[in-house]
Amino acid sequence: MLPSGAKPGGAPLNVAIHLIRQGQKPKLISKTGKDKLGFDLVQFIAEAGLEQSLIQADELLPTSQVIIHLDKFKNATYEICEPVAWDNIQLTRENLEAVEQADLVIFGSLALRNKTSRETLLHLLENTKATRLLDVNLRPPYDYHDVINEMLKKADFIKLNNDELIIIAGWHKQKGTETELIHWISKFFICPAVCVTRGENGAALFLENTLYEHPGFKVKAVDTVGAGDSFLASLIANLSKNVSPQMALKYACATGAFVASQNGAVPVYTEKEIKKIINKGT
Repeated sequence: MLPSGAKPGGAPLNVAIHLIRQGQKPKLISKTGKDKLGFDLVQFIAEAGLEQSLIQADELLPTSQVIIHLDKFKNATYEICEPVAWDNIQLTRENLEAVEQADLVIFGSLALRNKTSRETLLHLLENTKATRLLDVNLRPPYDYHDVINEMLKKADFIKLNNDELIIIAGWHKQKGTETELIHWISKFFICPAVCVTRGENGAALFLENTLYEHPGFKVKAVDTVGAGDSFLASLIANLSKNVSPQMALKYACATGAFVASQNGAVPVYTEKEIKKIINKGT
């Protein structure tokens, strides 16, 4: 629920739709309520070309709403309603089959706030050989240290922002430069890949014991909702195509910059528009 009105979103949905924009074929495991918001959301998902077979419908709980507040710099803070349908995602045979067949399973930390969805996720992660990517979204009061630490240990790839890196390091009484903390989180959680976003200042990617960095691209921000999700989708898509890590990071930063310059979390764009940002910035 943006100041400009209701928009479809949520990190997993955003990442999935941006993966479609990047030519990938994701499946989304989630849950809506049997209400008008849920009906509208499922219709949007269908129109976006995202498969709906793993999206459940709850008989009692409502479709999730998140009230978004923007500051003078267009940065977002979130008021996340509960309980909602995605707090009650059930383990199903279809979900298990999907993760068994997947190359990559992306999961967020916010969905861990409720026992039912958390246990479903744990079962799914235990039954896949796919790369497991944790997209950290620390949203107080749902930033449960024990739960998030457990999930960090299960991840093969951790994506988080620079503030979240400092917060998680602080839980373990670690201090240092960003580079030192990236090396620490990779070693401590035995996670070979770590990506740290820096907002308007770009991002860093630690992969195969090498640190890649990009300073980002300057755009006029409209709202930053979904920018990090589009960044992640672009990074994943390009790495899966064997694009070099440095070039994948550049494309990801450009995609995030474009989305920050648009209304809503999942604006439509083409590769030409992303290359235009890259060419302008070089």
